[in-house]
Amino acid sequence: MNFDYDLFVIGGGSGGVRAARIAAQEAQAKVAIAEMSRYGGTCVIRGCVPKKLMVFASSFSRVPNEADAYGWDLAARGFNWAHFSDKLGSELDRLESVYCSFLQNAGVQSFNERATIIDPHTVELDSGKRFTASYILIATGGHPQRPDIPNADLALVSDDLFKLNCLPKTILIVGGGYIACEFAGILNGLGVRVTQFYRGSQILRGFDLEARELIADQMKGAGVELHLETNVKSLEPKTISENLSDQTAIPPPPTPFKVMTTSGDELEFEAVLFATGRSPNTAMMGLEKAGVERGQRGEIKVDAFSQTNIPSIFAIGDVTNRVNLTPVAIREAMAFVETVFKSNPTAVDHQLIPSAVFTQPELGTIGLSEEVAQQQEKIEVYATSFAPMRSAFADQPDRAMMKLVVSQSTRKVLGCTIVGPAAAEIIQLAGVAIKMGATKEDFDRTVAVHPTMAEEMVTMRFPTRIA
Repeated sequence: MNFDYDLFVIGGGSGGVRAARIAAQEAQAKVAIAEMSRYGGTCVIRGCVPKKLMVFASSFSRVPNEADAYGWDLAARGFNWAHFSDKLGSELDRLESVYCSFLQNAGVQSFNERATIIDPHTVELDSGKRFTASYILIATGGHPQRPDIPNADLALVSDDLFKLNCLPKTILIVGGGYIACEFAGILNGLGVRVTQFYRGSQILRGFDLEARELIADQMKGAGVELHLETNVKSLEPKTISENLSDQTAIPPPPTPFKVMTTSGDELEFEAVLFATGRSPNTAMMGLEKAGVERGQRGEIKVDAFSQTNIPSIFAIGDVTNRVNLTPVAIREAMAFVETVFKSNPTAVDHQLIPSAVFTQPELGTIGLSEEVAQQQEKIEVYATSFAPMRSAFADQPDRAMMKLVVSQSTRKVLGCTIVGPAAAEIIQLAGVAIKMGATKEDFDRTVAVHPTMAEEMVTMRFPTRIA
């Protein structure tokens, strides 16, 4: 059978664009891609990139006080959201144009509209056009979800924060995962009074407990009003005239709310942000018609080679709900091209993937937490907590933490957790060693770089705990 394309990609995020480009460039495949929103996807347009730029922006709020300790007299003139927002928009436009250029230069045919699957080899665009392809790759990512309570649709989700006309004076952030905690730090640094509710006993579930406790303490010390074991029972929108002290604000902040908590308190906020999880973008895609199997959360089920139960249909990235990280989606895209178009079956290793949470302070981690490791085997824990040099000199209350979890039997480093400045940068390089199977003695043999925070990684000689 003759097909219109060798490959049709649905979704123009990092994974989809990479697969389309590499298949066209390196495998000389005839490729098309459809994106209903903006090229670059969640990471570039609604996630990693704009979020990290907001982290940078928020961190400048502490510069005047810190600079004063170092002998500089800097006047703080406040934060201009409109200026930052305009510049952010321009940067995202530039990055999107880069992605589009990648596709164009590779000879990929792009369609700026929604695509659905008609059968194992056919897709249909919103315009009604249909195309056939030898293979279909689904890379549609995920979306933030709201809780099932009245008026939740009036509150914000993470996507909305990048397109606010102005910042609210107060905000309630509901959730305790990395997105909630990152935006709590960002908005707090930008001058918003932040309250955070989390229904669990400690934020950042799934990460090392000692790191979670340290980050929570630092967040509270910076001004975030963190309430654990607390959730929203109900929220009721208020009229702007009831709530805003500045009636001249044009345009107005998001819808103000009265919030009833599970503990019985009634509070008021100019905005509410739900950061309570994400779901795969698989609804109304025609997957049922094509016979593609999905899991309980709507994720597309795939094997180690990203192939669905339908041989011609593959899926990568967050839509599969495996490891929801941009670099993982890109790695899966590369493996897909190797497998399908280069006759080199390649499975992505989803073990020992380094990751970072851009809370303030940052968290970097790879491998097992202390709690998980001690359930699997006997371990030694090497840990230290200290005031970073820069902060200590400026009399700032910052704390950093380094931890290595080591197998007693093999001496391999099973996990590493870092909290503090540049934790994300440090964990990337620590990840290389741990992925290679480095032992604690390998770390010990490495000469320290002094004076740095990272030198603590190779100078912890004695275990703090044995379990």
